[in-house]
Amino acid sequence: MGTTGLVATSLGFGLLFLAALMSEQGWVPLLDGVNLLFHKAGHPLFGLLGWETLTILGGTLMQLLVPLLVAGSFWLRRDAYGTAVAGVWGFENLLNIARYLADARAQVLPLVGGGEHDWTSLLSGWGCLAQDSAIAQVIRTFGWLGMVAYWAWLVWRWRQTSGPESNQ
Repeated sequence: MGTTGLVATSLGFGLLFLAALMSEQGWVPLLDGVNLLFHKAGHPLFGLLGWETLTILGGTLMQLLVPLLVAGSFWLRRDAYGTAVAGVWGFENLLNIARYLADARAQVLPLVGGGEHDWTSLLSGWGCLAQDSAIAQVIRTFGWLGMVAYWAWLVWRWRQTSGPESNQ
């Protein structure tokens, strides 16, 4: 692992973190547009299993499953940069999921294709619709902690393989 790679990846993460902080409640346009495609594909895919709750939850599951599989692929190839980028991508998804979850009662976010609000249906069925904002805050916090943890892991890996101590 080289220093240039670490600096470039760190700058990319910094720009992503800044975009997420400055965005409208966790929506990073290009990245979350792609995430929305995976979300939409998850409903019919998990719907094949025939369980209504899983069909509704399938969008969110797919949104998380794709980056997880990508991170796993990079991990198996021992590619620390790819693993960290895919990991940050996965945890960034939680910011957007939290945004959608926090909207369960208000339902002011525009829904692609109309239809029912996933999290209104799920939280109502689980008897915790009134806690939508609190649950969303926990998810959002977990997303930020995960993104920072992947960056810190990458720095740690760099220090182990290329950092100042590794040359002594």
